[in-house]
Amino acid sequence: MRIVIAEDLLLLREGMVRLLTDTGHTVVAAVADAPGLLAAVAEHRPDLSIVDVRLPPGFRDEGLRAALELRAAAPDTKVLIVSQYVERAYAAELLADGRGGVGYLLKDRVTALDDFLDAIERVAAGGTAMDPEVVRQLFTRGARHHGVGALTAREREVLDLMAQGLSNSAICAALFLAPVSVEKHITGIFGKLDLPPADDTNRRVRAVLAYLNG
Repeated sequence: MRIVIAEDLLLLREGMVRLLTDTGHTVVAAVADAPGLLAAVAEHRPDLSIVDVRLPPGFRDEGLRAALELRAAAPDTKVLIVSQYVERAYAAELLADGRGGVGYLLKDRVTALDDFLDAIERVAAGGTAMDPEVVRQLFTRGARHHGVGALTAREREVLDLMAQGLSNSAICAALFLAPVSVEKHITGIFGKLDLPPADDTNRRVRAVLAYLNG
């Protein structure tokens, strides 16, 4: 796929370029700041943008705000955030439109090659990829949703893995459950969070949002 990278640390930026190139992807631009990201995406229309949260000049939240701007201008823009920090408000806002095509990984996860490449593929395909630590912090913040208290311990485990972007089959493997059991738990989650029948992908995202944004 065609990828734009926005990362101010030269060694990490060049390392990601090399990694992605070696695994068959094309890095159409690698920039160091938020204005460069906006310009590169406008010029190249990539399949995916990989964006650090804190970029020059302020090193606060410039990358995340640029990602939100890109999504507002073109809702089908796919963005994978990589950061040393969990910016809870912005992470929840990225998910809030329910469209998918977003991810949030801590930089430690980038060094786990298989996890990183899996996240890239998942987000580019319109899914979500959330670092478990990001999910943990967002769940802690959002635990007041009126339906969350009705979830069983197993349903919470299933929803946690859904938030990370795992498919039903991957959830089966992670929890050692049969497919029918996972389907039953997901149906229970949808019911307790008051999510009526609709497109299943959309309902999965909305279930995660209900938990995160409570």
